[in-house]
Amino acid sequence: MYQPTALEKGDKIGIISPAGKIEPEKVGIAVTMLERLGLKVVLGKHVFDEYHQFAGRDLNRLKDFQQMLDDPDIKAILCARGGYGCIRILEHLDFDLFLRKPKWIIGYSDITVFHSYLNNILDVESLHSVMPINFIEDETGKSVESLFGAMMGKFEDYKIQPHELNRLGIAEGELIGGNLSILYSLRGTNMDFETHGKILFIEDVGEELYHLDRMMHNLRMGGKLSELQGLVVGGFSSMKEGDPKYGKSAYEIINEAVESYSYAVVYSFPAGHINDNWTIPLGRYVKISVDEKEVKFIWDKR
Repeated sequence: MYQPTALEKGDKIGIISPAGKIEPEKVGIAVTMLERLGLKVVLGKHVFDEYHQFAGRDLNRLKDFQQMLDDPDIKAILCARGGYGCIRILEHLDFDLFLRKPKWIIGYSDITVFHSYLNNILDVESLHSVMPINFIEDETGKSVESLFGAMMGKFEDYKIQPHELNRLGIAEGELIGGNLSILYSLRGTNMDFETHGKILFIEDVGEELYHLDRMMHNLRMGGKLSELQGLVVGGFSSMKEGDPKYGKSAYEIINEAVESYSYAVVYSFPAGHINDNWTIPLGRYVKISVDEKEVKFIWDKR
């Protein structure tokens, strides 16, 4: 895996809207916070465009992303929000100049489309993290703090409290994943993710519980779960019970899908569509220790 170069104070970071439209005031809050941390922010020309649910037409969102990829002065690309739309522009992006000197591409949710392409096709690390749409919701400051640290090359080892469904053990491997619905939608494409010997991170929001069960069975029957070294489960927020009720929680559904395997499993990791959205370097090697007292994430510091 290629690791993008760490930023320094004074470096330029670009903000683009590759998917859904966003309110200018939310981007403004993020700009203020990033500038206070010593970075210079460059906004994409079409970051505030609107076209139905999208942040402008596909071509304009594509132009903004390509410009940021090609500009050598832009050291990182922060996506303003998710929503939907990344898949509509990905195949038209040219990563040739980017690969000569990779830079951090940052975001979560629909940005999983880019993470999957970067990690599985281009062998480049990326950052799954908070985005401008919810900088203001970072009540503890941990989400933005962890993002800034990661961009600067400082990867904090995490410790979290145990969850009752955790499966104890030690997992070591490259961490991949992102939003489960997006990963599921990429199955059968050239961006279908490879899980052999890796640790998978998943999170989701607003899905019907029966559909979560369907997605997990798809991963199980497709051999994606059996080859893992470990599983990390983030937030599964605003999940829908349905009528009639499905009868199991999101974590119970996931637990059932992996019960026949022996690798370590971590539940309730603070990442996803939740206020605590800690930064995860996808594509990076990590050692995860899960015991009765705590869970430790120790990142490769190369």
